[in-house]
Amino acid sequence: MSAARADQWLSLAISDIAVFGSGDLISVAKLSARSGSHPVPVYGGNGIAGYTSSAMIDQPTVILGRVGQKCGVVYRNAGPAWITDNALYARRFKRPLDVQFLTFALEAARLNDVKNRNDLPLITQSILNDVKIAWPDSLTEQRQISRAMADIADLIASLERMITKKQWIKQGMMQELLTGRTRLPGFTKQWEPKRLGDLLAYEQPGRYLVSSTEYGDVGTPVLTAGKTFILGRTTERNGIHYAVPVVIFDDFTTASKFVTFPFKVKSSAMKILSARLGVNIRYMYERMQLIDYPVVDHKRRWIAEYSKIEVEVPDDAEQRAIASVIDDADAEIHALEARIAKARAKKAGMMHELLTGRTRLPAKEGAA
Repeated sequence: MSAARADQWLSLAISDIAVFGSGDLISVAKLSARSGSHPVPVYGGNGIAGYTSSAMIDQPTVILGRVGQKCGVVYRNAGPAWITDNALYARRFKRPLDVQFLTFALEAARLNDVKNRNDLPLITQSILNDVKIAWPDSLTEQRQISRAMADIADLIASLERMITKKQWIKQGMMQELLTGRTRLPGFTKQWEPKRLGDLLAYEQPGRYLVSSTEYGDVGTPVLTAGKTFILGRTTERNGIHYAVPVVIFDDFTTASKFVTFPFKVKSSAMKILSARLGVNIRYMYERMQLIDYPVVDHKRRWIAEYSKIEVEVPDDAEQRAIASVIDDADAEIHALEARIAKARAKKAGMMHELLTGRTRLPAKEGAA
């Protein structure tokens, strides 16, 4: 059986809980991949920057990014570590505590929101010391909350690893299938060299252009130069609208991404490319990602140069089969991304309740 919590939580400044300070400089030459000779993680402003041979600290501690966009991001190290001067760490604890609970409590404090507003985002020791957090003095309660939070954090980390693995597998598979180094079962026809201009039709984006005064935060997506997308246009047949995928090619960045119709564009550098007869647009989009586009006369351009680039391509049936395999890989990744989004939402809810004292876990009878 369990008992209700009777003790109240405190509101403590971080300076009442721990003494934080900056880490020390370390030469980049001393960093390497993790190995038997370099087992010690080196934490910088963005997390682990590499590994080294000797430790600056030997005990578990809490580490915070000090500078950069990730300043205030919280990391927990369970053993020996080196912390650079781009991070802060808890040098000394002022009261008995569970280190993992402190990690979650600082994460819930959203320290990135209290950074200074200079060109270089920064969290100073004085800013950090004044932040107040909800705090239970009971180590038993801290550990109970830590265990509950660790379960969801471990699930998120596991899903992140799975997504990374799937992305690497997809990337390797694309390198093989899109270049013909590996063929799908049943396909043996010789691939043919063709120019991009023979595979894709070209259109200026004039009818889709808008100025900055014509859009805001809601409504039809507006695509900016530097963020290029595959899009959908509509054609009307007997009152039914069909989405026709296209590729928007940015002369300056050559980047691309999927997006849904309707759309507008901000820059005339974004050229609209559609599939010619017998060409699968999804296959061509993916194949174009493997092209190293040259810079000609210090200018990037489609019609003048890029349409002349030659690639070897299979027939339409094999293109469709390859595109289907890539779609399946994307579906697996998207399913994992949906799971991780739900897990993160659950974690946020747990932090809101458990790390503020709004919801108390039942006390075990006989617990100190």
